Amino acid sequence: MRYIIDIHSHLVYDVDDGAKDIGETLYMIKEAYNAGFTDIILTPHYMEDFYIKETLEISKKISIIKEELRDIKVNLYEGNEIYANSNLIELIKERKATSLAKSKYILFELPMQELPINLDEIVYNILENGGVPVIAHPERYLYVHNDPNILIDYIDKGVLFQANYGSLIGIYGTKTKEIVKSLLLNNMIHFLGSDNHRPNSIYREMPKIIDMLNKIIGKERVEELTTINPVRILKDESIDIKNPIPLRKTMWGNWK
Repeated sequence: MRYIIDIHSHLVYDVDDGAKDIGETLYMIKEAYNAGFTDIILTPHYMEDFYIKETLEISKKISIIKEELRDIKVNLYEGNEIYANSNLIELIKERKATSLAKSKYILFELPMQELPINLDEIVYNILENGGVPVIAHPERYLYVHNDPNILIDYIDKGVLFQANYGSLIGIYGTKTKEIVKSLLLNNMIHFLGSDNHRPNSIYREMPKIIDMLNKIIGKERVEELTTINPVRILKDESIDIKNPIPLRKTMWGNWK
């Protein structure tokens, strides 16, 4: 594959639970480059009362990172992974948080245990303001484990979903590994991202993960999720999606 674009990463130093200092930032970007990534959207957490570094401060850090990169030829873009809340659009308008590469695509995460009762409101507000909702790592949510088909209703509404590379190799547990494969096979995933927080972690595993993906969904589909669709984020263009296929529960309790 010619290049891969990471749309979800925690490489900006000293802003969330990702890179601790600029040394870790540069080390991980070098790891990403060696793994074949040419473009990375930097997406620190924005979570009210926990991680609230605003856009201006993050922009300054990214400028410093770019100056220090020197010979590492990776293009960096600004973004956030925003924790779902009813004020999400206001946060972006007030430049407290930002969309992916300042495009119409807005990455946000949900609570792990329970589907938020205001999710429909959040999705509606994003769409009404010309944005595209992108929900991070659905394969990790308990309620998706219980019924993956809940994603179909949101895809029909215009929501896109980003899965984590690490889910394929069991970083988040066996159940998550099983679910992400089923979501990939049934057209419920539109992007892949590293969600990388630490050195010597997911970027080191990319050759194995890409090989697994090629076997599960084929090279053409892998390129779509790792390159073609992410390029459209960078260009702020719409993506073409395949119709999701409902999963069925087997007699052993697995979803296929």
